[in-house]
Amino acid sequence: MLLIRRSDDRGRANLGWLDSRHTFSFADYHDPRYMGYGPLRVINEDRVQPGQGFGTHSHRDMEIVSYVLEGELAHRDSMGNGSVIRRGDVQRMSAGTGVRHSEYNHSSGEPLHFFQIWLLPDVRSIPPSYEQKHFEDGEKTNRLRLVASPNGADGSVTIHQDVRLFSALLEPEKTLGYDLPSDRYAWIQLARGGARVTAGEQSFELGPGDGAAVISGGRVDFVGAGTEMAELLFFDLA
Repeated sequence: MLLIRRSDDRGRANLGWLDSRHTFSFADYHDPRYMGYGPLRVINEDRVQPGQGFGTHSHRDMEIVSYVLEGELAHRDSMGNGSVIRRGDVQRMSAGTGVRHSEYNHSSGEPLHFFQIWLLPDVRSIPPSYEQKHFEDGEKTNRLRLVASPNGADGSVTIHQDVRLFSALLEPEKTLGYDLPSDRYAWIQLARGGARVTAGEQSFELGPGDGAAVISGGRVDFVGAGTEMAELLFFDLA
């Protein structure tokens, strides 16, 4: 069964320099119906103006994954890491016992568009750690490419939770599918373009920013819709 979370129904924070859409409750946006989905706690779609960003702040006991769609995200943290995250890059930061970091649009002229994802870890109070890997568009075209997993499988970043995160670029009319085990469930997040998603006897078309919960195992199929490439994230959740 699919439950749809439409883009326009998400929470929103517009601070001028930041336009953020919240799939689940976050900061000043609170909706008791949307507090997360299993270990998936936050999906924020952020657009940051050139040269602007999030000043140094703290996190504990959270798995934080950043997925850049356009632009360049500059990262610095109290572990000594400093990097620029670009399209195709996936960054994982395990906050563990505590970490401080800042995130800024690295460009002085181009906007930044990215997803920040928070996952509740399956183990607390671990030493904080950081990882960043790049995945070419060709690896994701018309296939689900594993980009984060609990064991770093297939070159993915390693997260401390039984979640497998896939990314896909789906051309119009192209299809792909996933056999979700009966004891697992899933979340689908469209980043751009459109896709028709079928789970069981239900079928819906999703557009940019739309999300959907798959609440039982079974076959999940995707068909590219519209005239442009779709980009989506698929979370296989325990």
